[in-house]
Amino acid sequence: MSRADYTLGHGSGDYRVRHYDLELDYRIGPNRLTARAILSAVADAELGRIPLDLAGFAVQGVRVDGRAAKFTHRGGKLVVRPDRAVRGEFTVEVRYSGNPRPVASRWGEIGWDELTDGALVASQPTGAPSWFPCNDRPGDKAAYRVSLTTASAYTVLVTGELVGRRARGSTTTWVFERREPTAPYLMSVQIGRYDEVELASGQRLAVPRRLRDAAAHDFGRQPGMMRALGEWFGPYPFGEYVVVVTDDDLDDPIEAQGMAIFGANHVDGRRTFERLVVHELAHQWFGNSLTVADWRHIWLNEGFATYAEWLWSEASGGAPAAEHAREWRARAGSDLAIGDPGVARLFDEQVYRRGALTLHALRGRVGDEVFFGLLRSWAREHAHGTVTTEEFIAHAERAAGVPLRADFASWLG
Repeated sequence: MSRADYTLGHGSGDYRVRHYDLELDYRIGPNRLTARAILSAVADAELGRIPLDLAGFAVQGVRVDGRAAKFTHRGGKLVVRPDRAVRGEFTVEVRYSGNPRPVASRWGEIGWDELTDGALVASQPTGAPSWFPCNDRPGDKAAYRVSLTTASAYTVLVTGELVGRRARGSTTTWVFERREPTAPYLMSVQIGRYDEVELASGQRLAVPRRLRDAAAHDFGRQPGMMRALGEWFGPYPFGEYVVVVTDDDLDDPIEAQGMAIFGANHVDGRRTFERLVVHELAHQWFGNSLTVADWRHIWLNEGFATYAEWLWSEASGGAPAAEHAREWRARAGSDLAIGDPGVARLFDEQVYRRGALTLHALRGRVGDEVFFGLLRSWAREHAHGTVTTEEFIAHAERAAGVPLRADFASWLG
């Protein structure tokens, strides 16, 4: 399958975005967003058209390097035609408004979504255009500044550091900066009536008051998870980690950069879903700091996070990783090449379970000392970058000092 098949119809390789500056004004009742986005980008070759991904809004105007530009907007594509071609560094400013809603995909509707009382963003893999114009490729990572104004009764959480908050009348403006390079799908906005609970230094929980006690218990071992993952994978790659529990149910937890989002149905006061807690935390290393260059390599996200579940099970007194491996080796299918799963099966269970089995097999092949050492050096050397399967295989071979390509072909095939 060609690499182009994994674009999912989004993004462009003709330019790279270095920084997004988003100014958002959101009215919760009518679900109305009025916004301005400024993209600072660079093109290696001359560009006479600049394609952006943006779905479901009316575009009031576009400027390129401060000059008004022509544009067309249909089918989720905003194609900008500047009055003169750009090369090197350039900026695109887009003013737009409308009622944000999820975008349709073969995995359901994803992106900006209304809650019963608030909003959330869940963008993996193609939902980012539901709320801002972007180059929607996982490998095009950029820094962000997000300013969001909404009713003062609500708490706003955006992936990034809160650098400013000011109230004016009945509204409050929240300003966040995400300095580390971030893929568009990993940017998230959460709006709700939340209490905040500090779990540990740099670890916060935002939760509806009715779920506060149960959530504090269910996520109570997260600081221990953070220490354990730090030993296995190296230092936590971001400044803080925020877990949001919505007042609505969600099918699955959602990963974002420096953040994870769980539904009310994932909280029961009995730690029933603790494996999901460690899974989402592990994505901060594998998925967020190390982001796949394109979706072909998704096992590098999901296999690693699933193996973290098995490691934590063993470390916390549950079934050892070897027992999980035996169970899933007997149950996992074998009809999918998880190193090249195809677009339709990106989120197939085999990608998760056989991805973890691949890591367990590698561990058995090279031994614990080499295995955990190569995981730490992999995370360190590629921090805040993009990665591919080929790069991981080469890294493992260098660390182990033995040929492993045939093994990986068997494990991933």
